[in-house]
Amino acid sequence: MANGLDDVVAAETVLSDVDGLGGRLTIRGHSLPELAGRWRYPQVARLLLDGFFDDLPGDAELAEAIGRARVEVFLWLQPIFPTLAALDVYSGMRAGIALLPDGGTLTDALRLIAAPAVLTPALLRAGRGDQPVAPNKDADHAADMLRMLGGSAASPDLAKALDTYLVTVCDHGLNASTFATRVVASTQAGLTSAILAGLGALKGPLHGGAPGPVIEMLDAIEACGDGAGWLRDEIAQGERIMGFGHRIYRVRDPRADVLKAVVRQLATRKRPGSGKMGSRLAFAETVEQAALDVLRVAKPQRSIQTNVEFYTALLLEAAGFPKDAFSNVFAAGRISGWIAHAREQQTTGRLIRPQSRYVGPVPDLVA
Repeated sequence: MANGLDDVVAAETVLSDVDGLGGRLTIRGHSLPELAGRWRYPQVARLLLDGFFDDLPGDAELAEAIGRARVEVFLWLQPIFPTLAALDVYSGMRAGIALLPDGGTLTDALRLIAAPAVLTPALLRAGRGDQPVAPNKDADHAADMLRMLGGSAASPDLAKALDTYLVTVCDHGLNASTFATRVVASTQAGLTSAILAGLGALKGPLHGGAPGPVIEMLDAIEACGDGAGWLRDEIAQGERIMGFGHRIYRVRDPRADVLKAVVRQLATRKRPGSGKMGSRLAFAETVEQAALDVLRVAKPQRSIQTNVEFYTALLLEAAGFPKDAFSNVFAAGRISGWIAHAREQQTTGRLIRPQSRYVGPVPDLVA
């Protein structure tokens, strides 16, 4: 029986491979360290979409097209920003995306890629009473997202950090949200319908909703002053330690190392707030080591290591996003992978229809 579909192969894909034993992530033939910090997000989006759209342009042209899509999405949805901002920021983003055309063209795909980057800053600003900032079609995707959030151009190192994050989380095998996306895409529904399925799955705290609780954990440990004791108490109460453990990796999540390096670079650069971030990073590193030590003793039969959410929380906090918007930013990176998986499923796969085993009561048979 496979209630969680453990070890069940549900698709063949050219998009990414997660090596849980070796701690390696491959994206279309490239290792994560080859891409993160070296390729811009639009370049990686093109890498993922290659072969699934006949009219896919080159890197520079695609980056320009994504910029135009940001402007289009903003103008399209601007009249309902106040309505969407009345919801929590993730639900508002999801509701806004649901209003986009449900087609299967490259234009539809680029609108979807643009939407989280536009909606998240707009709804955060609207929610605190500020006017949303219109996109700049000529700006870099990550830099424009930060400019729309803060109202002015972000520092180049902060823009690069966010860009690296978006690349790092762009695709990751057949995780829950990607599988949900492929299930809906297999019915030949439009891309928006498939992406909404992914967004629904990503919201859960066991998937994309985990980085926010990492901040809450760090704040709670800082307040109590006893990291190891706090962690032991949580485990004794049956609570999960957010930022640690992964369904696939049995070693350290390679994305954690990439993001930790990015956070360290931000902490060492001379810019406003870098000193505070340096102390935040140092504290987080002590919590990380304490958590690994406590988990090793409490669960000796399992290898529970740092995962992507731990340093995601520090990076997105430094970028100015509140913790309730962390899943939005996750979606802004993962959406290109979802689209690629949806198109791959539609062009090479079949309708996904697994079987279940009935274990409920059996009706009495009439003689």
